Amino acid sequence: MPANNRFGPLNASDFANSIIMSVDEYETIRLIDHEGFTQEECASQMNIARTTVQGIYNEARKKLSESLVNGKILVIEGGDYKLCDGLEAACKCGGCFRHRYANGAISADK
Repeated sequence: MPANNRFGPLNASDFANSIIMSVDEYETIRLIDHEGFTQEECASQMNIARTTVQGIYNEARKKLSESLVNGKILVIEGGDYKLCDGLEAACKCGGCFRHRYANGAISADK
């Protein structure tokens, strides 16, 4: 989870016009732009298809540009994920504590 989940102009107070970025979108930005992963590496890390990463990443970048260009507040929240205590036998995560639910199956985000 990001340490901060709201970004935008210092004088902004209009949360009605804010942009919502999902945690999955945030994670693709973090892995690709901040950590320097390729889309393939990001897909492997998130345990999803590369084409899915590409779509999530493109949508996340649109939201970032909308916030920057139009001075809108960006809020990171929601998405298709679950934080666990690392004790779930089905996840086999090795204690990473981050998991995605896709079509009812559990897969680990590493």
